[in-house]
Amino acid sequence: MADVMEIDDDTPSQQPNINKGKAVATPPPPHTKTTPWVEKFRPQSLADVAAHRDIIDTIDRLTSENKMPHLLLYGPPGTGKTSTILAVARKLFGVQMHNMVLELNASDERGIDVVRQQIQDFASTQSFSFGAKASVKLVLLDEADAMTKDAQFALRRVIERYTKSTRFALICNNVNKIIPALQSRCTRFRFAPLDAVHVNERLKHVITSEGLDVTEDGLAALVRLSNGDMRKALNILQSTHMASKQITEEAVYLCTGNPLPKDIEQISYWLLNEPFSFSFQKISNMKATKGLALVDIVREVTMFVFRIKMPSDVRVQLINDLADIEYRLTFGCNDKLQLGSVISTFTRARSALVAAAK
Repeated sequence: MADVMEIDDDTPSQQPNINKGKAVATPPPPHTKTTPWVEKFRPQSLADVAAHRDIIDTIDRLTSENKMPHLLLYGPPGTGKTSTILAVARKLFGVQMHNMVLELNASDERGIDVVRQQIQDFASTQSFSFGAKASVKLVLLDEADAMTKDAQFALRRVIERYTKSTRFALICNNVNKIIPALQSRCTRFRFAPLDAVHVNERLKHVITSEGLDVTEDGLAALVRLSNGDMRKALNILQSTHMASKQITEEAVYLCTGNPLPKDIEQISYWLLNEPFSFSFQKISNMKATKGLALVDIVREVTMFVFRIKMPSDVRVQLINDLADIEYRLTFGCNDKLQLGSVISTFTRARSALVAAAK
């Protein structure tokens, strides 16, 4: 391996220690039996990333042609943003990755002082491999939407000043929290929630690698509950495997505490057909017996309402009322009162349905 020397772009006498602190990326530790599957099966190359092939191919082509711009990757959690940029870093730097990448995330201090000192010190040095072409460094700012506005404004000038020697990759969930000045300096890529097909394929790969006993309905439940979040899917799979030898639909739902589809159908039947007091007693008993949260019941019943036939005006009012109840539950309102409100909402909807039928 060729020797690497670093020189400062501004003052030759300045030799910042880029390896100080905990922010510098370190080589991944060897995987053991206790390693979370989220890390054990994290893609190591761009070819391994489960989805978003158009984005991956674009970034792959830019890095291969040495035309990599500053990047802004945004989207929901568990969609492959961090895995993609780490795979890019491995492709660009190989074994020298820990020297060429400065990685900071929300657990690190990232105020204006860090931008002015640590990031600027790292960016102001340029690496040369003797006998090889000089390579740019990479500053990876994970969860950049948690950075203060002052730090983002300071970073704006640092990005402009050190573009020759350094590329910046910003990763965030909410792009609206990134100031427009930073957005305009980066090439933006949106990572949408993963398609069910891609989640299914990746889960099958993990199931085969670990030799798990997973039923078809269990796999479908994992995909359904993940909502396009690969990290969530793997965490549910691992936790269910630790609790049950065979991973079935019921085992998955019991492990996560989500209501089973058949329970939601039963609750919906009571809400649409039974008197107030009967429904209140039955749903309360089911909640206590199965440890269900009312907010989960409301969300699943809402999805059930979308699937059944009813007049549009009744459906609109019902969904609106359920949304208000879910909003109140997120603020910690009394469960019994809100359960009564759910049943009252369906009682009104039933009256409207009877009136519409006449």
